[in-house]
Amino acid sequence: MLIVWLLILLGFPVVTLAHDETSGTSTLTVSETGLVAHAPDTAFVSFGLETASKSLAEAQKRNSTVMSKVMDRLRDLQIDKERIQTSSFTVSPQYRPPSNRPTDVSPASPEIIGYAVSNMVTVEIRALDKVGTVIEEVLKAGANSFQGLHWGLREEQSVRLSALKQAAAKAREKASVLSETLHVKLARILSVTEGSQVVRPGVAMARMAMEASAGDVPISSGELKIEASVTIVYEIAPK
Repeated sequence: MLIVWLLILLGFPVVTLAHDETSGTSTLTVSETGLVAHAPDTAFVSFGLETASKSLAEAQKRNSTVMSKVMDRLRDLQIDKERIQTSSFTVSPQYRPPSNRPTDVSPASPEIIGYAVSNMVTVEIRALDKVGTVIEEVLKAGANSFQGLHWGLREEQSVRLSALKQAAAKAREKASVLSETLHVKLARILSVTEGSQVVRPGVAMARMAMEASAGDVPISSGELKIEASVTIVYEIAPK
């Protein structure tokens, strides 16, 4: 009970002391997080075109014509073809709405009255000052569907490792303080568990930007926050 009160007074919420009755091993578990902020160096914009017509061939033709203009516009903006990827291409039949009038006749099979064609692409943009221009130009070229904008890091792994290193150092420091306060010795590490995630800026601003009808599209990249967590289980022994 004394140990529990000490932990509460010290303000360490993610700390666990345990005793394995079968092995006779006492353990101390500590968890910490590290957070590193970094400006993004890459943007991914996903957009495309949805067309509909009574004829599948006509819907596809309209889609292909406009998307060719979009691709030409991207090439004019010096976006390499290797950075343009089709993310989805779908063809969906459109059915006549069912009648609400009561009838004794068995319902017939749904009647196809047209087709919808959707062609979506994702563009990787490394020159961030071009993001607003790319969005504005593809809208002018005829794109009518926006799927999202998110930011990335080409060297994300190194930033993740920095956050992980920070979390591990904080966890070790916490364990050291606890062991001194509780008059126990950190005998050895039994296990280490780690995890990480990237906290990306939201796409609300990007959605508003895609709906802008004129002028420069306002885009702010902000910062990416890479968060890492470490949980360390120590075997402890009396001093």
